[in-house]
Order: sequence, then structure tokens, then C-alpha cells
Amino acid sequence: MKLQRHALTLVAALLASAVAPTVYAQTRIAVVDLQRAMNETEDGRRAKARLKRLFKRRQTELDAQQEKLKKMKEEIERQVEGGVLSEEAKQRRIEEYQQAFVELQSTYVEFQRELAEQEARLTKSILERMQEILRRIGQREGYTLIVEANEGGVVWVPTNLDLTDQVIQTYNTENMSSSMMSSRMRSSKMR
Repeated sequence: MKLQRHALTLVAALLASAVAPTVYAQTRIAVVDLQRAMNETEDGRRAKARLKRLFKRRQTELDAQQEKLKKMKEEIERQVEGGVLSEEAKQRRIEEYQQAFVELQSTYVEFQRELAEQEARLTKSILERMQEILRRIGQREGYTLIVEANEGGVVWVPTNLDLTDQVIQTYNTENMSSSMMSSRMRSSKMR
């Protein structure tokens, strides 16, 4: 759906410039790779590291549950092969195994949901700040349209029309400035 929306926006801009040659001369289009920008800003790196730690913790929990399930299955198979279980006990053990399997699947789905929510929470403010930076760049440099490179069907663009490095640099510079101001304010309050 996003791809269609971006493609339609791009097509509309190109059609408008084809219809009105004077507008075409004034049309400036640029691209930005927000995913790369997210990965290369300091805040983006910190968010990615937090998500990675959360993923590792959750993966460890899933691995433990999966190992427990595997042992349960092996034990049931041994008991069935050894003829130790009555038909009723065998059925009960199989149901216990199936219940544990469903719980593992539910846990996996819950962890996936939790990771997605956490990622959205951690990246929302970063993306909002990047959009503000892009808006300022677009207005200052007279761009008609700035397209997200990964969602707009962009296959190639000259480097002078790719704003990604500029967004990363501006974001990190502004972030550093605001961090310094915050630390100065804290130190002046302590005096």
C-alpha cells in the first residue's frame, strides 16, 4: 500500500511537470534512505542495541521452552516405545505436549508483538525528528518532492539528489547540541 502511495505521488509530480514545462524547470526531486539514516544516527544505534538486547533475552527464553518441549517429546516417545504407558496415559501425555507446543507458539507470537511495539516506540521520535529535518531541507533548498528511497520504487539516483548523509549529519549535530545544552542546564542547577 505504501509503495502504491509513493509511486502515485511520484507519478503525479512527473505528470504535472510534463504537462506544464515551466513547472518542470522548477521541479526538484530528492531521495532519502530513512532506514540507513536510522541505522547511522547515534539515537538509531542506541535503539538498535536496545532492541538487540531485548531480542537476545526473548530468544533465550524461547530456546529454553523449545528445549523443554523437545525433551518432553523424546520422553513420550521412549515411554510409548517401551510400552510403559496405557492408552489413556499416552493420550494424556500427547495432549500435554500439544498444550506446551501451543504455549510455545503463543509465546513466540507475543515476543514478536512486543519487539514490534518496542521498535515502533524507540524509532517514532527519531523518525519524527528526521521528517522535520527533511522538511527544513526541502524548504531551504527548494525541493518539490522528497521520496523515501526504499519505498518509492527508486532504483537509482545521482548522489547529489540523495539527502541521506545530510540528514544523518544534521540529526547527529542537532542531537549533540541539545545534549550539551541539557548537561549545561543540569550543571548550572547544581551550583
